[in-house]
Amino acid sequence: MCSRGVSIKCWVCWVALACSAMGVVVTGAELERSVSVSPVPADVQVQKIAGSKPRNVVFILSDDHRYDAMSFMGHQFAETPHLDSLASNGVHFENAFVTTSLCSPSRASILTGLYTFRHRVIDNNRLVPEGTLFFPQYLQKAGYATGFIGKWHMGGHHDDPRPGFDYWVSFKGQGNYFPPNPNYTINVNGKRVPQDGYITTLLT
Repeated sequence: MCSRGVSIKCWVCWVALACSAMGVVVTGAELERSVSVSPVPADVQVQKIAGSKPRNVVFILSDDHRYDAMSFMGHQFAETPHLDSLASNGVHFENAFVTTSLCSPSRASILTGLYTFRHRVIDNNRLVPEGTLFFPQYLQKAGYATGFIGKWHMGGHHDDPRPGFDYWVSFKGQGNYFPPNPNYTINVNGKRVPQDGYITTLLT
């Protein structure tokens, strides 16, 4: 589990872990180009490892979540049994840092592996430049079916499906716990669908 934002090194580690889980090799030169040259990285080539078995990869992003706001970290009142289980059965990074401590720029860094000055999402209103490569596109190249469910809010207030995801459920801006009016909708695979009830219940 990492903090809300990550460094380039941490992002490359995430890609490496995901690729190892699915038996894929991404060459170092390609990774180097994709994270350092421009906000619109070059395509990458993936190579399957013979005899490897693909595994499911689930990336959970808990936005604006203090590093210690989990019960296994000794928090005074937070009860987080599921997060505790993930930490005890997986990996807990104790020394991870936010590259940009603001919602949209931090999320853009996680999903692109780029620092803010490269992906150009410098506030909560600017969109990611067209053509930017998101790390799930690596997974698609390896034959994975990918999905995004939840708050995108990476600049602006759009909720249209983005590159790298075969399945998409999102909403505009930061969303609403409950629909503010009877006609309020969310985006499911490019179609407007009524938000019928509490948003967390719908997403999970």
